[in-house]
Amino acid sequence: MIHDLKPYAAYKDSGVPWLGQVPEHWEFERARWLFQKMNRPTREDDDVVTCFRDGIVTLRKNRRVRGFTESLKEIGYQGVRRGDLVIHAMDAFAGAIGVSDSDGKCTPVYSVCQPCGDANSYYYSYIVREMARSQWIMALAKGIRERSTDFRYDGFASQRVPLPPLSEQSSIVRYLDYMDRRIRRYIHAKQKLIKLLEEQKQAIIHRAVTRGLDPNVKLKPSGVEWLGDVPEGWEVKRLKYLVTKLEVGIQMGPFGSSLTQLEDSDTGFKLYGQENTISGDFSKGRRWLTPQQFNSLKRYELLPGDLVLTRKGSIGKCRIVPPNASKGVADSDTIRVRLDSQQVLSLFIEMLLHDAPYVKRQIEAVRRGAILGGLNTSTIANLCLVVPPLIVQKQIFEYIVEHITKITTTRLEIERDIALLREYRTRLIADVVTGKLDMREAAASLPDEVEEPEVLEDELDEGEEGTITEDTSEGEL
Repeated sequence: MIHDLKPYAAYKDSGVPWLGQVPEHWEFERARWLFQKMNRPTREDDDVVTCFRDGIVTLRKNRRVRGFTESLKEIGYQGVRRGDLVIHAMDAFAGAIGVSDSDGKCTPVYSVCQPCGDANSYYYSYIVREMARSQWIMALAKGIRERSTDFRYDGFASQRVPLPPLSEQSSIVRYLDYMDRRIRRYIHAKQKLIKLLEEQKQAIIHRAVTRGLDPNVKLKPSGVEWLGDVPEGWEVKRLKYLVTKLEVGIQMGPFGSSLTQLEDSDTGFKLYGQENTISGDFSKGRRWLTPQQFNSLKRYELLPGDLVLTRKGSIGKCRIVPPNASKGVADSDTIRVRLDSQQVLSLFIEMLLHDAPYVKRQIEAVRRGAILGGLNTSTIANLCLVVPPLIVQKQIFEYIVEHITKITTTRLEIERDIALLREYRTRLIADVVTGKLDMREAAASLPDEVEEPEVLEDELDEGEEGTITEDTSEGEL
């Protein structure tokens, strides 16, 4: 898969800060002489084309249909044609640049460009994405919101960009597309393995927390239709009956009016939130309370052994507060659960809330029916849990930890492999499009390939935001 690419024979200084040296035979031109901005009218049957942060420009319906704000009037919308270079003015800094694979229409926030010189649109999509990766777009564009830019056609047109011979541009595109497909296939195979490992983990957890460790255990009806039978001696209880006093046992964090004028340096009193419950790392975060604020919010304090759940976004993530966590309170995006240690083991309940499939199904059902898809103290309090005796909880917890440790270790190794592949792909693209490596001989020796029908994109999300996030401000700015 990896070719032994060498540098070109001779180089010259480009005079472009983000580019450095380029092959001696390459020329330079302002982008305005290579691309013209199109302003086509839309057609009645046009569907919306979206420019994603991973460089894919396609009909929105081809990628996903949820998570977008629909424009009611579509003021200023323009036509897009297959092969157009599309630059997302507000998200270009994050890589939202690519060549459209579809005809359609798009927001005026996009610059839709067509070659007017010796320019291969696919090569220049790589070039402009490299400008984004090197932070050049962020450095020269005027920001209009946090983590955004306003990189419109005029900004692009004024840039000096490399101009390899047109045939060499095509060779670069052919080589990078070939390599990208192979890397994506390999990543896809690795991600399928991660899914299988996750299924194996879920099966181990589900069996242990609903049937126990004795395969010959006698069962009894649980009294809950969707749960079925459970071992004799086990109980099915709502979470509200497993906590200390209900008013303090399950509590949502304080709302914003109580949390104004936070400190950004360590005061000894921390404000915890979703970054902690999602990652499990309670050292993360730089929101600090004054001693006076902490004292006024004392009833929201987190103690070691408390559970904290996310109630918005990635809902249902649950973590136990570690002994070494700084004093602090949970914010309003989280819910604190303080358990009755005479009934349950905190680590066991954390595992149920965070990982048990039957709990996830309950949370998902609540989420579908909830306004804005969030959780509240009532929905958490009424979760049904299968509760073994304390000693059995400990045995099950230790069994699950032992059996999923290997799975977790294997998954981490695979994720590291994927990260290295992505890093290699990024470095390869950067080195080839800027002329640091000569791929001409390798490109000439590549076999012809039939275009593949499947989309070889990374299937696992890299977070709620990121590679497929589109700006949803569709209309005139």
